[in-house]
Amino acid sequence: MTELLFNPFEPGFTDDPYPAYRRLRETEPVHESPFGFWVMSGYEDIHALLRAGMSVDDHKLASGPVREQREQLDAATSGGVLGLSMLERDPPDHTRLRSLVSKVFTPRKVAALEPEITALVDARLDEIAGAGRVDLMATLAFPLPFAVISKLLGIPEAGHERVRDLSGLLVRTLEPVADQELLDAVAKAGIEMTEIIREIIAWKRAHPAEDLLSALIAAEQDGDRLSDDELIAQVTLLYVAGHETTMNLIANGVTALLRNPGQLALLRERPELAANAVEEFLRYDSPVQQTRRITLEPYTVAGRTIPARTFVIAALAAANRDSRFWGDDAEELRIDRELARNHISFGAGAHHCLGPALARLEGRVAIERLVQRFPRLGFAGEVEMNGRMNLRGPQHLPVSV
Repeated sequence: MTELLFNPFEPGFTDDPYPAYRRLRETEPVHESPFGFWVMSGYEDIHALLRAGMSVDDHKLASGPVREQREQLDAATSGGVLGLSMLERDPPDHTRLRSLVSKVFTPRKVAALEPEITALVDARLDEIAGAGRVDLMATLAFPLPFAVISKLLGIPEAGHERVRDLSGLLVRTLEPVADQELLDAVAKAGIEMTEIIREIIAWKRAHPAEDLLSALIAAEQDGDRLSDDELIAQVTLLYVAGHETTMNLIANGVTALLRNPGQLALLRERPELAANAVEEFLRYDSPVQQTRRITLEPYTVAGRTIPARTFVIAALAAANRDSRFWGDDAEELRIDRELARNHISFGAGAHHCLGPALARLEGRVAIERLVQRFPRLGFAGEVEMNGRMNLRGPQHLPVSV
């Protein structure tokens, strides 16, 4: 076979996909893949695509290998129950589902969480100081967002290690899967996670409180059209997305700083840059590398026409390093970059991320306090990546203080 222009399955891609993204942008920014999907990698093109009102519903796909795999994934994850989340639905279902959960993620309500998040971070930093050498994934990057989303939902944190393992498998449904063994593991994870969430919902019905899960249950009981399966799907989405993405933001940000000591020194000298630094971390190494849309009619961009009912991967991480938008230093980390907030790591359009304010707050507090407290922070071994194409980040991040 001739070498593919874009092959996300090739060895080493998930360790560092950016050379492949650069090649794609420079050679064919609107690319028809022999795997059956199209890939877009330019900033302006993706920004327009995400705002074009296209579908996210796999049932709109034309017949072919991509639809077959999406249907297989859908059936695998608890018979399609998890496919009822707002992430997989078009308006008006998406609008209805999103409205039920968006109230808890307002900037004012999120800002009120800062003292509690700061206390959680400081407690973790005390543990790190005592140990001297830790895996930052296990001691900070995972526990912090997991504790926060568990509190918002009103879910006990018991069994968090198992939930982390299941979440890591479930997010593989957000990317192409070429391994039947992995697909089988995802299917088992979907069944187990669905049962865990079902039990949590049953417990919460008997123990309602001032939390998001109680509110969702009450809305369903008060005549809203939210079905039991829809309730399970939304809670699973919030539970998984509420920690997986922020975990990657924290870990990718710390990794980037340790690999760019000049920028680490700048953040220590100018802590007021912390908020902008988070925007630059989101741009430089996006916690969510890709999103997708399904064309409803032929879509012409950059001289190419994508057929109707086609699966299109929008490579957010590629767009975030597009030199035509960001300039010649697009591949560099600059925590004082002007307009860093123009990244598209949270997506755009109707399906933009529900919780950017929360992710920004957690990322800022965790990274700022970590680097200020530990002036000798450094790597204590090799960073091991998690092997994912989409929700890409470290699996293990050994550091010493």
